[in-house]
Amino acid sequence: MPSTLFVGIDVSSQSNSVFFIDQDGNNLIKKPFSVSNDIPGADSIISEVISHANAINASCVKIGMEATSHYAWHLHLHLASSPDLAPFNPKFFVMNPGVVKGFKKAYTYLPKTDDFDARIIADCVRFGRVNPTPMPDFRYAALQRLTRFRYHLVQTISSEKSRALNLLYLKFSSFKEDCPFSDVFGSASTSVFDSFTPDEIAVMPVEELVDFVLSHGNNRLKNPEEIAKTLKSAANRAYRLNPDMCDTVSMTLTMTLENIRFLESQLKKLDKEISKQLNGFRQTLTTIPGFGNVLAAGLVAEIGDVKRFKNECAVAKFAGLVWNKYQSGNFSAEDTSLAKCGNQYLRYYLVEAANCVRIHAKEYADFYCKKYNEVTKHQHKRALVLTARKLVRLVFAMLSKGQIYQPGGNG
Repeated sequence: MPSTLFVGIDVSSQSNSVFFIDQDGNNLIKKPFSVSNDIPGADSIISEVISHANAINASCVKIGMEATSHYAWHLHLHLASSPDLAPFNPKFFVMNPGVVKGFKKAYTYLPKTDDFDARIIADCVRFGRVNPTPMPDFRYAALQRLTRFRYHLVQTISSEKSRALNLLYLKFSSFKEDCPFSDVFGSASTSVFDSFTPDEIAVMPVEELVDFVLSHGNNRLKNPEEIAKTLKSAANRAYRLNPDMCDTVSMTLTMTLENIRFLESQLKKLDKEISKQLNGFRQTLTTIPGFGNVLAAGLVAEIGDVKRFKNECAVAKFAGLVWNKYQSGNFSAEDTSLAKCGNQYLRYYLVEAANCVRIHAKEYADFYCKKYNEVTKHQHKRALVLTARKLVRLVFAMLSKGQIYQPGGNG
Protein backbone atom coordinates (compact mmCIF):
# COMPACT_ATOMS: atom_id res chain seq x y z
CA MET A 1 0.00 0.00 0.00
CA PRO A 2 1.48 3.41 -0.94
CA SER A 3 2.68 5.50 1.98
CA THR A 4 4.39 8.81 2.70
CA LEU A 5 8.03 9.38 3.60
CA PHE A 6 8.72 12.25 6.00
CA VAL A 7 12.14 13.87 5.96
CA GLY A 8 13.43 16.25 8.61
CA ILE A 9 16.48 18.37 7.85
CA ASP A 10 18.20 20.52 10.46
CA VAL A 11 20.04 23.14 8.42
CA SER A 12 23.21 24.96 9.45
CA SER A 13 25.86 26.95 7.61
CA GLN A 14 28.24 24.04 7.04
CA SER A 15 26.22 20.85 7.44
CA ASN A 16 22.71 19.41 7.34
CA SER A 17 21.41 16.73 9.69
CA VAL A 18 18.80 14.44 8.07
CA PHE A 19 16.26 12.00 9.53
CA PHE A 20 13.54 9.75 8.02
CA ILE A 21 10.24 8.52 9.47
CA ASP A 22 7.19 6.88 7.92
CA GLN A 23 3.57 7.99 8.15
CA ASP A 24 3.09 6.06 11.40
CA GLY A 25 6.00 7.83 13.07
CA ASN A 26 8.37 4.87 12.93
CA ASN A 27 12.06 5.68 12.63
CA LEU A 28 13.52 4.45 9.35
CA ILE A 29 17.12 5.00 10.43
CA LYS A 30 18.75 4.57 13.84
CA LYS A 31 20.13 8.08 14.03
CA PRO A 32 20.32 11.14 11.77
CA PHE A 33 23.14 11.34 9.28
CA SER A 34 25.03 14.51 8.46
CA VAL A 35 26.01 15.86 5.05
CA SER A 36 27.74 19.04 3.96
CA ASN A 37 25.60 22.03 3.07
CA ASP A 38 26.60 22.18 -0.59
CA ILE A 39 25.68 20.51 -3.88
CA PRO A 40 27.40 17.14 -3.14
CA GLY A 41 25.67 17.05 0.25
CA ALA A 42 22.29 17.91 -1.27
CA ASP A 43 22.76 15.19 -3.90
CA SER A 44 23.47 12.71 -1.09
CA ILE A 45 20.17 13.68 0.52
CA ILE A 46 18.36 13.09 -2.78
CA SER A 47 19.90 9.62 -3.11
CA GLU A 48 18.94 8.66 0.44
CA VAL A 49 15.41 10.01 0.02
CA ILE A 50 14.90 7.96 -3.15
CA SER A 51 16.31 4.84 -1.48
CA HIS A 52 14.06 5.06 1.58
CA ALA A 53 11.01 6.09 -0.46
CA ASN A 54 11.39 2.97 -2.61
CA ALA A 55 11.93 0.83 0.48
CA ILE A 56 8.51 1.74 1.93
CA ASN A 57 6.78 2.08 -1.45
CA ALA A 58 6.16 5.78 -0.84
CA SER A 59 4.03 7.68 -3.31
CA CYS A 60 4.74 11.02 -1.66
CA VAL A 61 7.73 12.59 0.06
CA LYS A 62 7.34 15.47 2.49
CA ILE A 63 10.52 17.31 3.38
CA GLY A 64 10.68 19.76 6.27
CA MET A 65 13.36 22.20 7.34
CA GLU A 66 13.56 25.33 9.45
CA ALA A 67 13.81 28.77 7.86
CA THR A 68 17.25 29.25 9.38
CA SER A 69 18.30 32.66 8.06
CA HIS A 70 19.47 32.16 4.44
CA TYR A 71 21.02 28.73 4.94
CA ALA A 72 17.91 26.81 3.81
CA TRP A 73 17.49 28.84 0.59
CA HIS A 74 19.83 26.93 -1.71
CA LEU A 75 18.98 23.52 -0.25
CA HIS A 76 15.26 24.05 -0.73
CA LEU A 77 15.68 25.16 -4.35
CA HIS A 78 18.11 22.34 -5.18
CA LEU A 79 15.82 19.64 -3.80
CA ALA A 80 12.66 21.16 -5.27
CA SER A 81 14.18 21.35 -8.76
CA SER A 82 15.54 17.79 -8.71
CA PRO A 83 14.01 15.67 -11.52
CA ASP A 84 14.92 12.51 -9.58
CA LEU A 85 12.51 13.44 -6.77
CA ALA A 86 9.67 14.44 -9.10
CA PRO A 87 8.13 10.92 -9.33
CA PHE A 88 7.56 11.00 -5.57
CA ASN A 89 5.44 14.16 -5.67
CA PRO A 90 7.68 16.00 -3.17
CA LYS A 91 6.29 18.71 -0.92
CA PHE A 92 8.49 21.10 0.99
CA PHE A 93 7.88 22.79 4.32
CA VAL A 94 10.25 25.62 5.22
CA MET A 95 8.96 26.33 8.71
CA ASN A 96 9.27 29.13 11.21
CA PRO A 97 11.71 27.93 13.91
CA GLY A 98 9.17 29.10 16.49
CA VAL A 99 6.69 26.50 15.20
CA VAL A 100 9.23 23.71 15.65
CA LYS A 101 10.21 25.01 19.08
CA GLY A 102 6.58 25.04 20.18
CA PHE A 103 5.98 21.56 18.75
CA LYS A 104 8.99 20.23 20.64
CA LYS A 105 7.41 21.21 23.96
CA ALA A 106 4.88 18.40 23.48
CA TYR A 107 7.68 15.91 24.14
CA THR A 108 9.29 15.04 27.44
CA TYR A 109 12.84 16.24 27.98
CA LEU A 110 14.91 16.26 24.81
CA PRO A 111 18.39 17.74 24.44
CA LYS A 112 18.96 20.62 22.01
CA THR A 113 21.11 18.87 19.40
CA ASP A 114 20.97 18.63 15.61
CA ASP A 115 20.23 14.88 15.86
CA PHE A 116 17.03 15.38 17.83
CA ASP A 117 16.03 18.52 15.94
CA ALA A 118 15.96 16.67 12.61
CA ARG A 119 13.67 14.03 14.15
CA ILE A 120 11.38 16.70 15.62
CA ILE A 121 11.15 18.55 12.28
CA ALA A 122 10.09 15.35 10.48
CA ASP A 123 7.47 14.65 13.15
CA CYS A 124 6.19 18.23 12.98
CA VAL A 125 5.55 17.82 9.25
CA ARG A 126 3.90 14.43 9.87
CA PHE A 127 1.35 15.95 12.24
CA GLY A 128 0.15 18.12 9.37
CA ARG A 129 -0.35 21.48 11.07
CA VAL A 130 1.98 23.29 8.66
CA ASN A 131 1.47 24.43 5.08
CA PRO A 132 3.68 23.53 2.10
CA THR A 133 6.15 26.18 0.97
CA PRO A 134 5.91 26.96 -2.76
CA MET A 135 8.89 27.68 -4.95
CA PRO A 136 9.74 31.39 -4.75
CA ASP A 137 8.85 33.71 -7.60
CA PHE A 138 12.27 35.05 -8.48
CA ARG A 139 10.90 38.36 -9.77
CA TYR A 140 9.52 39.13 -6.33
CA ALA A 141 12.58 37.62 -4.66
CA ALA A 142 14.90 39.94 -6.59
CA LEU A 143 12.88 43.02 -5.60
CA GLN A 144 12.72 41.70 -2.05
CA ARG A 145 16.53 41.68 -1.78
CA LEU A 146 16.52 45.41 -2.54
CA THR A 147 13.63 46.44 -0.30
CA ARG A 148 14.89 44.39 2.63
CA PHE A 149 18.38 45.79 2.22
CA ARG A 150 16.83 49.26 2.25
CA TYR A 151 15.13 48.46 5.55
CA HIS A 152 18.46 47.54 7.12
CA LEU A 153 20.20 50.52 5.52
CA VAL A 154 17.65 52.89 7.06
CA GLN A 155 18.19 51.25 10.46
CA THR A 156 21.94 51.72 10.07
CA ILE A 157 21.54 55.40 9.20
CA SER A 158 19.29 55.86 12.22
CA SER A 159 21.90 54.23 14.47
CA GLU A 160 24.67 56.40 13.05
CA LYS A 161 22.60 59.54 13.64
CA SER A 162 21.98 58.51 17.25
CA ARG A 163 25.72 58.01 17.69
CA ALA A 164 26.38 61.40 16.12
CA LEU A 165 23.94 63.10 18.50
CA ASN A 166 25.71 61.52 21.46
CA LEU A 167 29.05 62.86 20.25
CA LEU A 168 27.49 66.23 19.44
CA TYR A 169 26.30 66.56 23.03
CA LEU A 170 29.85 66.05 24.24
CA LYS A 171 31.26 68.63 21.83
CA PHE A 172 28.40 71.17 21.85
CA SER A 173 25.91 70.23 24.57
CA SER A 174 23.27 72.89 23.83
CA PHE A 175 23.29 72.66 20.03
CA LYS A 176 20.44 70.17 19.56
CA GLU A 177 18.16 71.90 22.05
CA ASP A 178 18.71 75.36 20.56
CA CYS A 179 19.29 74.28 16.96
CA PRO A 180 18.13 77.13 14.69
CA PHE A 181 18.07 74.86 11.63
CA SER A 182 15.10 72.76 10.55
CA ASP A 183 17.30 69.66 10.34
CA VAL A 184 20.17 68.97 12.76
CA PHE A 185 21.81 66.88 10.03
CA GLY A 186 21.28 69.39 7.25
CA SER A 187 24.23 70.77 5.30
CA ALA A 188 24.48 74.12 7.10
CA SER A 189 23.88 72.62 10.53
CA THR A 190 26.51 69.88 10.27
CA SER A 191 29.01 72.34 8.80
CA VAL A 192 28.69 74.54 11.88
CA PHE A 193 29.17 71.96 14.61
CA ASP A 194 31.69 69.96 12.60
CA SER A 195 33.88 73.00 11.88
CA PHE A 196 33.75 74.94 15.14
CA THR A 197 33.84 74.41 18.89
CA PRO A 198 31.53 76.39 21.22
CA ASP A 199 34.49 78.59 22.21
CA GLU A 200 35.21 79.45 18.58
CA ILE A 201 31.57 80.32 17.88
CA ALA A 202 31.33 82.41 21.06
CA VAL A 203 34.19 84.72 20.03
CA MET A 204 33.45 84.75 16.28
CA PRO A 205 32.03 88.03 14.91
CA VAL A 206 28.36 87.78 13.98
CA GLU A 207 29.04 88.92 10.41
CA GLU A 208 31.61 86.18 9.88
CA LEU A 209 29.27 83.53 11.28
CA VAL A 210 26.45 84.81 9.04
CA ASP A 211 28.69 84.52 5.97
CA PHE A 212 29.67 80.97 6.93
CA VAL A 213 26.05 79.90 7.44
CA LEU A 214 24.96 81.44 4.14
CA SER A 215 27.77 79.81 2.18
CA HIS A 216 26.91 76.36 3.53
CA GLY A 217 23.14 76.83 3.30
CA ASN A 218 23.10 77.51 -0.46
CA ASN A 219 21.71 80.97 0.31
CA ARG A 220 18.33 79.43 1.10
CA LEU A 221 18.22 80.19 4.82
CA LYS A 222 15.82 82.81 6.09
CA ASN A 223 17.04 85.38 8.63
CA PRO A 224 20.68 84.21 8.87
CA GLU A 225 21.45 86.97 11.39
CA GLU A 226 18.97 85.46 13.84
CA ILE A 227 20.51 82.02 13.24
CA ALA A 228 23.97 83.39 14.04
CA LYS A 229 22.74 85.04 17.25
CA THR A 230 21.04 81.81 18.34
CA LEU A 231 24.24 79.86 17.71
CA LYS A 232 26.32 82.31 19.76
CA SER A 233 23.80 82.17 22.60
CA ALA A 234 23.88 78.36 22.56
CA ALA A 235 27.68 78.40 22.50
CA ASN A 236 27.81 80.60 25.59
CA ARG A 237 25.51 78.21 27.49
CA ALA A 238 27.21 74.97 26.40
CA TYR A 239 29.44 72.88 28.63
CA ARG A 240 33.14 72.94 27.80
CA LEU A 241 34.76 69.63 27.00
CA ASN A 242 38.04 68.64 28.62
CA PRO A 243 40.89 69.69 26.28
CA ASP A 244 42.31 66.16 26.31
CA MET A 245 39.08 64.89 24.71
CA CYS A 246 38.41 67.67 22.22
CA ASP A 247 40.41 66.26 19.31
CA THR A 248 39.17 62.68 19.71
CA VAL A 249 35.51 63.68 20.03
CA SER A 250 35.79 66.01 17.02
CA MET A 251 37.47 63.31 14.96
CA THR A 252 34.90 60.62 15.78
CA LEU A 253 32.04 63.06 15.15
CA THR A 254 33.51 64.00 11.75
CA MET A 255 33.92 60.34 10.79
CA THR A 256 30.37 59.56 11.90
CA LEU A 257 29.02 62.40 9.77
CA GLU A 258 31.00 61.06 6.81
CA ASN A 259 29.40 57.65 7.40
CA ILE A 260 25.95 59.23 7.40
CA ARG A 261 26.60 61.12 4.17
CA PHE A 262 27.92 57.99 2.49
CA LEU A 263 25.00 55.84 3.65
CA GLU A 264 22.49 58.46 2.51
CA SER A 265 24.13 58.56 -0.92
CA GLN A 266 23.82 54.76 -1.06
CA LEU A 267 20.17 55.09 -0.09
CA LYS A 268 19.54 57.38 -3.05
CA LYS A 269 21.17 54.89 -5.44
CA LEU A 270 19.13 52.08 -3.93
CA ASP A 271 15.87 53.99 -4.28
CA LYS A 272 16.57 54.56 -7.98
CA GLU A 273 17.17 50.84 -8.53
CA ILE A 274 14.03 49.94 -6.57
CA SER A 275 11.97 52.29 -8.75
CA LYS A 276 13.50 50.73 -11.85
CA GLN A 277 12.68 47.20 -10.68
CA LEU A 278 9.13 48.20 -9.74
CA ASN A 279 8.41 49.16 -13.35
CA GLY A 280 8.42 45.44 -14.18
CA PHE A 281 5.30 44.84 -12.06
CA ARG A 282 1.70 45.68 -12.79
CA GLN A 283 0.48 47.50 -9.71
CA THR A 284 -1.65 50.51 -8.82
CA LEU A 285 -0.44 51.19 -5.28
CA THR A 286 1.41 54.31 -6.40
CA THR A 287 -1.97 55.97 -7.08
CA ILE A 288 -2.61 56.07 -3.32
CA PRO A 289 -1.92 59.57 -1.93
CA GLY A 290 1.45 59.61 -0.19
CA PHE A 291 2.64 56.38 -1.79
CA GLY A 292 5.93 56.51 -3.63
CA ASN A 293 7.77 53.82 -5.54
CA VAL A 294 9.73 52.68 -2.49
CA LEU A 295 6.67 52.03 -0.31
CA ALA A 296 4.83 50.34 -3.17
CA ALA A 297 7.86 48.17 -3.93
CA GLY A 298 8.21 47.15 -0.29
CA LEU A 299 4.60 45.96 -0.17
CA VAL A 300 4.67 44.27 -3.58
CA ALA A 301 7.91 42.43 -2.77
CA GLU A 302 6.71 41.07 0.57
CA ILE A 303 3.13 40.23 -0.41
CA GLY A 304 4.20 38.68 -3.71
CA ASP A 305 1.34 37.06 -5.61
CA VAL A 306 -1.72 38.35 -3.78
CA LYS A 307 -3.64 35.23 -4.86
CA ARG A 308 -1.73 33.35 -2.15
CA PHE A 309 -3.96 35.04 0.42
CA LYS A 310 -7.60 34.17 0.95
CA ASN A 311 -8.54 37.64 2.20
CA GLU A 312 -7.13 40.79 3.74
CA CYS A 313 -7.18 39.18 7.20
CA ALA A 314 -4.65 36.64 5.95
CA VAL A 315 -2.38 39.46 4.77
CA ALA A 316 -2.69 41.19 8.15
CA LYS A 317 -1.83 37.97 9.95
CA PHE A 318 1.14 37.43 7.64
CA ALA A 319 2.36 40.92 8.56
CA GLY A 320 1.83 40.35 12.27
CA LEU A 321 -0.83 43.08 12.48
CA VAL A 322 -3.05 41.02 14.76
CA TRP A 323 -3.71 41.40 18.46
CA ASN A 324 -3.39 38.77 21.15
CA LYS A 325 -6.58 37.78 22.94
CA TYR A 326 -6.71 36.92 26.62
CA GLN A 327 -9.87 35.38 28.04
CA SER A 328 -10.38 33.22 31.11
CA GLY A 329 -13.77 32.38 32.58
CA ASN A 330 -15.83 35.56 32.67
CA PHE A 331 -12.79 37.77 32.21
CA SER A 332 -11.82 39.16 28.83
CA ALA A 333 -8.88 41.57 28.63
CA GLU A 334 -9.47 44.89 26.89
CA ASP A 335 -5.82 45.98 26.77
CA THR A 336 -4.08 43.52 24.45
CA SER A 337 -0.71 43.67 22.72
CA LEU A 338 0.25 43.43 19.07
CA ALA A 339 1.32 39.88 18.19
CA LYS A 340 4.35 40.94 16.10
CA CYS A 341 4.81 37.35 14.99
CA GLY A 342 4.68 37.80 11.23
CA ASN A 343 6.80 39.29 8.47
CA GLN A 344 8.67 42.23 10.04
CA TYR A 345 9.52 43.74 6.65
CA LEU A 346 5.90 43.81 5.49
CA ARG A 347 4.85 45.23 8.85
CA TYR A 348 7.51 47.94 8.56
CA TYR A 349 6.43 49.03 5.08
CA LEU A 350 2.75 48.99 6.04
CA VAL A 351 3.38 51.20 9.07
CA GLU A 352 5.59 53.56 7.04
CA ALA A 353 2.91 53.71 4.35
CA ALA A 354 0.21 54.40 6.93
CA ASN A 355 2.26 57.30 8.28
CA CYS A 356 2.40 58.83 4.80
CA VAL A 357 -1.21 58.14 3.85
CA ARG A 358 -2.59 59.71 7.02
CA ILE A 359 -0.98 62.98 5.95
CA HIS A 360 -2.33 62.97 2.39
CA ALA A 361 -5.71 61.18 2.58
CA LYS A 362 -8.52 62.65 4.69
CA GLU A 363 -10.18 59.28 5.33
CA TYR A 364 -7.03 57.94 6.96
CA ALA A 365 -6.25 61.23 8.70
CA ASP A 366 -9.68 61.14 10.37
CA PHE A 367 -9.23 57.49 11.35
CA TYR A 368 -5.79 58.21 12.81
CA CYS A 369 -7.11 61.15 14.86
CA LYS A 370 -10.02 59.07 16.14
CA LYS A 371 -7.72 56.29 17.35
CA TYR A 372 -5.22 58.83 18.70
CA ASN A 373 -7.86 60.43 20.93
CA GLU A 374 -9.25 57.13 22.26
CA VAL A 375 -6.40 56.58 24.73
CA THR A 376 -3.91 58.57 26.80
CA LYS A 377 -0.91 56.24 26.48
CA HIS A 378 1.11 55.31 23.39
CA GLN A 379 -1.26 57.45 21.33
CA HIS A 380 0.82 57.86 18.18
CA LYS A 381 2.14 54.31 17.97
CA ARG A 382 -1.27 52.78 18.66
CA ALA A 383 -3.07 55.02 16.17
CA LEU A 384 -0.41 54.43 13.52
CA VAL A 385 -0.50 50.65 13.81
CA LEU A 386 -4.31 50.63 13.69
CA THR A 387 -4.16 52.86 10.61
CA ALA A 388 -1.73 50.36 9.07
CA ARG A 389 -4.23 47.59 9.78
CA LYS A 390 -6.94 49.60 8.02
CA LEU A 391 -4.57 50.19 5.11
CA VAL A 392 -4.18 46.42 4.63
CA ARG A 393 -7.76 46.26 3.32
CA LEU A 394 -7.05 48.91 0.72
CA VAL A 395 -3.76 47.34 -0.39
CA PHE A 396 -5.31 43.88 -0.69
CA ALA A 397 -8.28 45.18 -2.69
CA MET A 398 -6.13 47.18 -5.10
CA LEU A 399 -3.65 44.36 -5.70
CA SER A 400 -6.48 41.84 -6.15
CA LYS A 401 -8.61 43.93 -8.51
CA GLY A 402 -5.96 46.07 -10.20
CA GLN A 403 -7.95 49.22 -9.46
CA ILE A 404 -6.57 52.71 -9.06
CA TYR A 405 -7.17 54.52 -5.79
CA GLN A 406 -10.63 55.97 -5.22
CA PRO A 407 -11.30 57.78 -1.92
CA GLY A 408 -13.68 55.58 0.06
CA GLY A 409 -14.38 53.44 -3.00
CA ASN A 410 -11.82 50.61 -2.95
CA GLY A 411 -12.38 47.32 -1.15
